[in-house]
Amino acid sequence: MVSTLHYFYDPLCGWCYGAAPLVQAAAEQVRMQAHGGGLMAGAARKAVTAELRAFVVGHDQKIARLSGQPFGPGYTDGLLRDHGAVLDSLPPITAILATEAVGGSGLQMLERLQQAHYVQGRRIADEAVLRSVAAELGLDAAAFGQAFDRLRGPATEAHIQHSRALMAQLGARGFPSFALEREGQFTLLDAAPYLGQPARWSAWLSGMIKGV
Repeated sequence: MVSTLHYFYDPLCGWCYGAAPLVQAAAEQVRMQAHGGGLMAGAARKAVTAELRAFVVGHDQKIARLSGQPFGPGYTDGLLRDHGAVLDSLPPITAILATEAVGGSGLQMLERLQQAHYVQGRRIADEAVLRSVAAELGLDAAAFGQAFDRLRGPATEAHIQHSRALMAQLGARGFPSFALEREGQFTLLDAAPYLGQPARWSAWLSGMIKGV
């Protein structure tokens, strides 16, 4: 029996960054399907301002404390003070879809984008940055660029709409959310108690996959 772990994420979700070690651990033992949620897409795009920085810093400190994930000075003292930057989920989700389209790992791209954003403080809504990250992953530049151009806009928006519809169907609220699919049946999983404890999460998830 093949199980699939559905992962609902957003590249600009701090709690998803906090859950990155859990995603890595899960990917070692179960097939995963990533669903981008568009947390900061369209009208929800946000320009970096002093008010935004004040709002997110407290959340980031809590995420760091619970998960052990580092928030680098390039982010805290760089990007969050860069008032020319815009936080937009659409381009990085497109990059993740493009990575999968050319045979790469979307989850690996997501992890690298999270590092670029939360540690290095790079503008992951900028296409030049996304192409650079793709090159760092060893993806063919031309193939990635063609896939990105094909998937930007309506295709990415349709992906987000599908993600949100599935979340609503499953009763998943917010990001990150996980749902284990076994024989067509979905079970929502609560990963919050396992933040910062990927070994415990992995052991618990193994039991869920086996139906123990």
